[in-house]
Amino acid sequence: MDQIGNHPLYRKHNLDTAMNSLWNFYKKHFIVLFITSFVMSLAIQYASTIIDLKDLQSTTDPMVLLEKLKEFIVPMLIISLVNLLFNTILQYYIIYKPLDQNINIFESTMKALRYYIPYLIIMVFLVFFGSIAIVLGIFALIVGAFFAAIYITTLYLFILPVMMVEGPDILKTIKRTFTLTYKNFWSNLGWVSVFLTIMIVISVILSAIILIPFSGSFIKTLVNTQDAAEVINYTTNPIFLFLSAITGALTMPLMPILACILYFNGRATEDNQKKTISEYAPENDKVRVEDLYAKPYSDDHPENPELK
Repeated sequence: MDQIGNHPLYRKHNLDTAMNSLWNFYKKHFIVLFITSFVMSLAIQYASTIIDLKDLQSTTDPMVLLEKLKEFIVPMLIISLVNLLFNTILQYYIIYKPLDQNINIFESTMKALRYYIPYLIIMVFLVFFGSIAIVLGIFALIVGAFFAAIYITTLYLFILPVMMVEGPDILKTIKRTFTLTYKNFWSNLGWVSVFLTIMIVISVILSAIILIPFSGSFIKTLVNTQDAAEVINYTTNPIFLFLSAITGALTMPLMPILACILYFNGRATEDNQKKTISEYAPENDKVRVEDLYAKPYSDDHPENPELK
């Protein structure tokens, strides 16, 4: 994509510019991102009602609980696949809309399908690799598991931008994902850590707000186990689903925007390094084949051997 440098998120970032760019992009495209994310979030919320959490809560026998969990594998897998599809659509829109004003969310939906299958294949590898990393991290106590989770999340964020900008080649995407992750390794992990912390705080606050009409107090729900158990009963309430979809729509676009910032920051760093090398070694300084041989003397040169 030759016009990558024209994207508003393309630049070398620090933490301050990264967060400012995220917020500015979010505000500028808020209406489309919110409406699209609301529809997506509402679909996911509704599909999640297939899983009967109340039935699981009332089960105390571990073997019976395991059998019931097996029944939910297919619904949970379908929900995960739909969620990844929605994420692919949002990522495509965020990358290409600023570069082509004719792009809309419907066209993004159709064109994003090209990347969906390769994305799923890479996600299978990432889940396998991530599971091993987190298990190994647990042996290094909580800090190791936390570091592994942040590392896997950072890898995950690079996948779609790399694929959509540089092509849906699976092996190339995996290689470039690791390359860009390690190029600004500590800053990438630091930004992701800060972002996830902010997201957790925002999610807790929004969850507290939507629980107020049902429980009267979020704090009361936390400290009272009986009230906390009643929260499961709210999950099938249409009003609760609607409010949850709104809160989901407010936060859903933020992760794809951060993914673009991480990718464009890595690309801008690479491009600047290439430009610096090019300026340091201009074309005129390169050794040419003709430079390896003595230049012939002119006919009137006094040292011309043909005149002697």
